[in-house]
Amino acid sequence: MLVNLRGALVLALIALNTVLWGTLLLLLAAVKLVTPTGAARRFLSRGLVALAENWISTNNLVLVATRALRLERRGDVDLVRQQWYLMISNHRSWVDILVLQSAFNRRVPFLKFFIKDQLKWVPILGLAWWALDMPFMRRHSREYLERHPGARGQDLEATRRACEKFRRVPTTVINFVEGTRFTPAKRDATGAPYRHLLPPRAGGIAFVLGAMGDMLHATLDVTIAYGARTPSLWDLCCGRMRRVIVHVRRCAIEPWMTGGSYADDPAFRANFQQGLAAMWMAKDRLLDELQAELAADTA
Repeated sequence: MLVNLRGALVLALIALNTVLWGTLLLLLAAVKLVTPTGAARRFLSRGLVALAENWISTNNLVLVATRALRLERRGDVDLVRQQWYLMISNHRSWVDILVLQSAFNRRVPFLKFFIKDQLKWVPILGLAWWALDMPFMRRHSREYLERHPGARGQDLEATRRACEKFRRVPTTVINFVEGTRFTPAKRDATGAPYRHLLPPRAGGIAFVLGAMGDMLHATLDVTIAYGARTPSLWDLCCGRMRRVIVHVRRCAIEPWMTGGSYADDPAFRANFQQGLAAMWMAKDRLLDELQAELAADTA
């Protein structure tokens, strides 16, 4: 009973916090919408990011004060806010977003997500994403490109244009390389050679690196470990998650990541897939260690 009461309190505080900062963000977003491009709009963009970071910081205060989240950061934790990063993470729960925000808010540049282009028309959220300079990605399927070969390269060029604004402001772009949340059933259905992960989808990260590779200082290989049970938002609010480990490894942008065209160069594509698969195998071994540690802690 007390656990459920705490969960209701934490959820209510997070909702209230979201309404407060979300309202301020949308008001400033409306001002940005009618502001001509240039220095004034860039100033508003920085203000919008500051509001979003305050929203995340207040959420973190709620989670810490109510002991809902016990987070451990490990690995290369001394990062720089004035650099550009591509963050690559495993994906297990909707809680991942809150955990990553808690782990990295104000430690790296504000996290940006690539969003499908059609989602910019979602009421309220579309405006908020646009105001926070989230890059909208328009991707054509392989079948579409086979029918319309003249469209090749348009996706990459559109993404490059969307990311040009990042040259003025340090940014962290996050990519959940598995493309969906992990479950044992999905792992078995794909025949994945991993215990804790789904096969990485190389095309998406290659697309991002092709668009942004020249402005990135490093990739951040992030591994989130919860233990055996996949947590829900309600589990987080009720404090049932106990320990959460976020391990980060800062990696140089290697030649296999940016040395060719993923869409048009079969040799580069095969080399890229092999490099990402090796990274994913190492991540799976790390999760073996972290999961064993978390299991021992709850025994």
